[in-house]
Amino acid sequence: MPKFDCLASTEIQRSARVLQLEGLFELPATKRSELRWSGELPLEEKDWQIGMIVGPSGCGKSTIARELFNAELISGYEWDHKKSIVDGFPKKLGIKDVTSLLSQVGFSSPPSWLRPFQCLSNGEQFRVTLARAMAESSGLFVMDEFTSVVDRTVAQIGSAALAKSIRRGAGKMIAVGVHYDVIDWLQPDWVYEPHLNRFQWRLLQRRPDIQLQIVLCDKEAWSMFKHHHYLDTALSKSAKCFCALYNDKPVAFTAVLYWPHPTASRWREHRTVCLPDFQGVGIGNALSDFVASLYQATRKPYTSVTSNPAMIQHRARSKNWNMRRKLSRSRFAGQSSSVGLEKTLSANRLTASFDYTGVARVKEARDFGVIR
Repeated sequence: MPKFDCLASTEIQRSARVLQLEGLFELPATKRSELRWSGELPLEEKDWQIGMIVGPSGCGKSTIARELFNAELISGYEWDHKKSIVDGFPKKLGIKDVTSLLSQVGFSSPPSWLRPFQCLSNGEQFRVTLARAMAESSGLFVMDEFTSVVDRTVAQIGSAALAKSIRRGAGKMIAVGVHYDVIDWLQPDWVYEPHLNRFQWRLLQRRPDIQLQIVLCDKEAWSMFKHHHYLDTALSKSAKCFCALYNDKPVAFTAVLYWPHPTASRWREHRTVCLPDFQGVGIGNALSDFVASLYQATRKPYTSVTSNPAMIQHRARSKNWNMRRKLSRSRFAGQSSSVGLEKTLSANRLTASFDYTGVARVKEARDFGVIR
């Protein structure tokens, strides 16, 4: 059972202003300022994977974490300002291991993976730091100042993505921070509040629901998302575009194309992108599935070709999609085509192909103008 007895002691220089301050507020004269925290965390009583030390600034969170978990405590990493973030991970990891870790914490944006750490947004830096902590930990890592520098909505989404990733494996993590608003999203097994000296085991619950509003949008909306797409950023002029809003903010984008054929015309997913700050909780897949269900109402097939690992894993498990071609290079590789199939099917990279087989949303399809 981890026990701690921490003393923070600082000598006070007795200057004229210090003497004035003591007189003004009737403070006792003292040569040292001392704070002490003592207690214990009964972490051996139950199996756990995620814990949290939370409370207001100055209550001793970091001091206690350093006393108990100094070797595992992470405040940040040194990153090379000239190199891509993927070069900051342990050399023993292959590139597939690194990209898998980044995707696991909800950062699935290959264009952003190429950038140096300082060129990323606060939300992206938060996800990358978590991925590196998972890569370098020996089983447990303790993250100080957890979500302290990111937008609160981004913090909640990121916490949910991290929790999902941690619980898939055998590792453990402890979050140390001032924000209570991430508890319902992180779903820690235990919470310790130093200012109350209160330790509580928790029962796991479902994270809060994410309510999306899906709307038709102009092609100009693509400008918000295109830099995070792993292919070229071009958008077909004939694409029909949809946007998912969360708390009235655009967070994901999907575009659809009609694919004419003499005997087998169909709809094809053209682009789907979720902004990095909102990845890892299924928003992009939810939008993709919803749009596919609209076009299912047209009674024409709806297909999608992707190389995104998270999307492939989701669809391989989903009852709404049928994998038509496993991860491989397209059969059109090296062939020419009068309709440009070698480009539209991305023949030069590994992809998987899917047909949507889920429900057809007839009423919603009419509301969106997909059918009459």
